[in-house]
Amino acid sequence: MRAMVLERVGRPLRLMELPDPPTPHGQIVVKVEACGVCRTDLHVCDGDLSKPKLPLVPGHEIVGSVIATGEGVPIRLVGRKVGVPWLGHTCGHCAYCCEGRENLCDEPGFTGYTIDGGFATHAIVEAGYAFELPDDADPVATAPLLCAGLIGWRSLKMAGEGRTIGIYGFGAAAHILVQVCKHQGKSVYAFVRPGDEAGRKFARDLGAVWAGYSGDTPPVQLDSAIIFAPAGELVPMALDVVRKGGTVVCGGIHMSDIPRMPYRLLWGERRVVSVANLTRKDGAEFFSIAKAAKVGCVTSTYALEHANDALDDLRSGRFTGAAVIVP
Repeated sequence: MRAMVLERVGRPLRLMELPDPPTPHGQIVVKVEACGVCRTDLHVCDGDLSKPKLPLVPGHEIVGSVIATGEGVPIRLVGRKVGVPWLGHTCGHCAYCCEGRENLCDEPGFTGYTIDGGFATHAIVEAGYAFELPDDADPVATAPLLCAGLIGWRSLKMAGEGRTIGIYGFGAAAHILVQVCKHQGKSVYAFVRPGDEAGRKFARDLGAVWAGYSGDTPPVQLDSAIIFAPAGELVPMALDVVRKGGTVVCGGIHMSDIPRMPYRLLWGERRVVSVANLTRKDGAEFFSIAKAAKVGCVTSTYALEHANDALDDLRSGRFTGAAVIVP
């Protein structure tokens, strides 16, 4: 098998020939058809997230076909199309797992971080953490749903039942979530980096009722706001435009420090919460919602050996929507 491998944090990935994967107990071997490129991949490769498995194959938005099953896995899965998300293992016995909050597991495994991921021709996956997909699912269009879509959905649930939603950072997650919000009759107010006219147009084209720059004041008070950009300075900005009782959701796994801010921004029973990982229940809910909303992903594709280019383009904001690697 071929894979793009992170050998040292902060260094480019290297294309390598690796031994064909085995089929351990409880695992499946997936022939990768597409793997989305997520901002979390940048955080792993750049060292924002500490202690990745090294050497590591990044990538945690995998779509592919099962070609082999290990002991304990139903043989019927062979030939089935599956999606593989960030959450790749939980212990099943810690307090969080027992409470049904597996996203907070004390001994988790994460695809493309502590478990080799999908920037490769093949991936080994714990069978219970792969989602079965329709056989006719388009791999490239589906891959971004496995993280950008799922984290967006979990963030929206944590934002509450409000009808006016602010979204800061209009990348892969936001461009999926705005379509879900439109389907649900919610109004999205998009905030992009100052000067990003293409981002403003992209947001409006996908259904945002207003698009401005971070720091701008929208024409209405917001019921809630979701921050996907890894910029802590956006938290007080979002609090300043959210009504009393509203919620600001930090949807990323990494964010720069939140600056000091006046208490008045938080007062009025406003809340700041974070989203951590996802649950398999989120997947069951979201794929049903995405189908009903007819979510379409805007994608830029890259060959496996050009994974470094995809990461660089994501880092520099050189595309709209989501990047997807096709082995």
